[in-house]
Amino acid sequence: MDPVQKRLVDEIIANWKDKPGALMPVLQEIQEKLGYLPTSAMEEVSRSLNIPLTEIYGVATFYHFFSLKPKGRYKIQVCEGTACYVKGAKRVLEKFEEVLGIKVGEVTPDGKFSIESVRCIGACSHAPAIMINDQVYGRMNSEKVLQIIKSLK
Repeated sequence: MDPVQKRLVDEIIANWKDKPGALMPVLQEIQEKLGYLPTSAMEEVSRSLNIPLTEIYGVATFYHFFSLKPKGRYKIQVCEGTACYVKGAKRVLEKFEEVLGIKVGEVTPDGKFSIESVRCIGACSHAPAIMINDQVYGRMNSEKVLQIIKSLK
């Protein structure tokens, strides 16, 4: 962690230090501020809260909303739930991978885009659907993928 990140992590820990059940909120705040959970941050949480690193790692890897790797500025989530899958989510996902030159779980070299496959984003009536950060896009197809990426670049 750089000094700014370290200070931020220390402040988050200090706000929760003596409160029961602090681990989840501490990890959530760190991820919110840094975009992911770096190993160095989890080590600091372990030392400061006196929680074994293995327990912290177990929590961080159990819950899908935590990430141990940095995400892109634009986090693309392609829904592959039943409705989306049946209506072509696989082709949409493949088009994002092709256009961006990365696979699911990767980040573009410029740090701008990352792709995830998710089970459901709650937009079944707009299948196939994706979410970029907090914005939902429905009835996706290859042309829409190209338009969205062009608008974000």
